[in-house]
Amino acid sequence: MKTLLLHVHDDDELGNRLALALDLARQLRGHVACVQVTPVEAYATDPYGGMMGMAALIDTIHDQDKALRLATEAALAGSGVAWDWHSFDGNVVEHLIDRSLLADLVILSQPGQAVRRARHQPMGIVGDLVIHAPCPVLMVPQGHRAMNLAGTAMVAWNGSAEAAHALRLARPLLQRAGAVHLVEVSDDEPGRSAQEAKAWLNRHGIAVDLHEWPAKGRRISVALQHAAAELGADYLVMGAYGHSRLRETVLGGVTRELIASATLPMVMVH
Repeated sequence: MKTLLLHVHDDDELGNRLALALDLARQLRGHVACVQVTPVEAYATDPYGGMMGMAALIDTIHDQDKALRLATEAALAGSGVAWDWHSFDGNVVEHLIDRSLLADLVILSQPGQAVRRARHQPMGIVGDLVIHAPCPVLMVPQGHRAMNLAGTAMVAWNGSAEAAHALRLARPLLQRAGAVHLVEVSDDEPGRSAQEAKAWLNRHGIAVDLHEWPAKGRRISVALQHAAAELGADYLVMGAYGHSRLRETVLGGVTRELIASATLPMVMVH
């Protein structure tokens, strides 16, 4: 993985998200592609407002974004990491998806929770990018500034096409891991066996420990988080899936719950 697409937005987690992106770029000898999108349509809420007043508001927003860009570029300039910058006006999700067409990984922060009283919460766009981006999405938990690729990786396995797709696309990361644990929650639906997934990884030179993790009455998302804690996982790889007829537009409950509550970086693929 060489091209790391970083969402730049003035929220409370930008500094952590940027630090983690630079950390990954150093480990991967990669390139950070910064994407800053001004969602001008979000400010055009008054159809009866004056055009001059709206223009002045947009100018103010652009000035704020320019100040954020200058501050972020100063941090990038001293990082020793290759980077570039892309600025747009419009829909944030659409522009990030478009730029992800030639990216290896999209880096976003975990969405903010309503109960927190932060100045600026990260945008709740992780699910949209997971569904529509052609590359893996890395969700950075709030407060995280680094990700140890040489540490312990955990793969959530349920035999689905999404899980297999995540396994394939995450292979460059898993090949760097010091240990890989493939975890199957026993209450989940059957599919391609975990033994087949292990054999595939082994053929790529990746040693794997298999675990059938009993749910014990817990939700699958909770069981996976307990497994990650017990196994000392540094990050989680999983396929983002659902079981409804709207699976192309609505994430399943397990994915949504983990996006909301995960405490370790998550690499997700639909």
